[in-house]
Amino acid sequence: MELFRIRRTIPFMNYSLVTNLLSLIFFLLAIFFIVTRGFNLSIEFTGGTIMEVAYEQPADLEEVRTQISGLGYSDYQVQNFGTSRDVMIRLPVVENLNTAEQSEAIMGALEQSTNPVEMRRVEFVGPQIGSELYANGLKAFFFVVIGIMVYLGFRFEWKFAIAGIFANLHDVVIILGFFAFFQWEFSLPVLAGVLAVLGYSVNESVVIMDRIRENFRKMRKANTREVINSSITQTISRTIITHGSTQMMVLSMLFFGGPSLHYFAMALTIGIWFGIYSSMFVGTSIAMWLGIKREDMIKAPKTEENTTELVEG
Repeated sequence: MELFRIRRTIPFMNYSLVTNLLSLIFFLLAIFFIVTRGFNLSIEFTGGTIMEVAYEQPADLEEVRTQISGLGYSDYQVQNFGTSRDVMIRLPVVENLNTAEQSEAIMGALEQSTNPVEMRRVEFVGPQIGSELYANGLKAFFFVVIGIMVYLGFRFEWKFAIAGIFANLHDVVIILGFFAFFQWEFSLPVLAGVLAVLGYSVNESVVIMDRIRENFRKMRKANTREVINSSITQTISRTIITHGSTQMMVLSMLFFGGPSLHYFAMALTIGIWFGIYSSMFVGTSIAMWLGIKREDMIKAPKTEENTTELVEG
């Protein structure tokens, strides 16, 4: 399906040096902010108090957040679980306050509402569990990266595998750089969003790589630069449809999903835009500089002479 078709091939690779220089600058800045500023880790990673409360009527989450903010909390999470009447509250560790004192203060604020509320569960999550979640998240990330490289290596060719993994790591590191620079809360949903971006970027890279392989068969007189330019140009319509529709859904979560989905949607938004950029400029440019050529993508057919030699041998 195409919204439009561009008749004239756009020379993307003529600007590959400039675009990849910009990517390198963004990449190095992201690493700098990650190293120097670190992440504003959420309660899942740092530990804190988890409360589950139940209302008689559907809970007004904004009212709950206002009541908790009135107690001086800024880093906390409020979300429904199970039904609209059940609410889970995550609170950070507060110096000189234990879990029982925190829960009593929160319940005192919540009980001022006209909607009766009842405490169901309260427990403390230690930082050791948070460290374990953080370590497991890193393991999941590295396993995904290895899996992507193996997949691209089998699906295409090692040069494309290297190009694809650099393009996808480019997206992930820049997302993390944004979160480190602005000190946005880094939570488990954000980690899930980063892993989703990896898969999303791979899909875009595979589409362009498939078109390059197909055009190597069709455009026999064209050189590698011309094949890549033509392949990217031919996939622009598909890119606009796919990423445009995805971005509309993500923006709805960003603006209307509330605090629970805000940073998850932010990670996806950054990933979508940089994913388009990296697939069109970073991955293809690296493959071109590594010397990708027609012989790498298409196996030479067996000649009659070669077949005869094998039979005689």
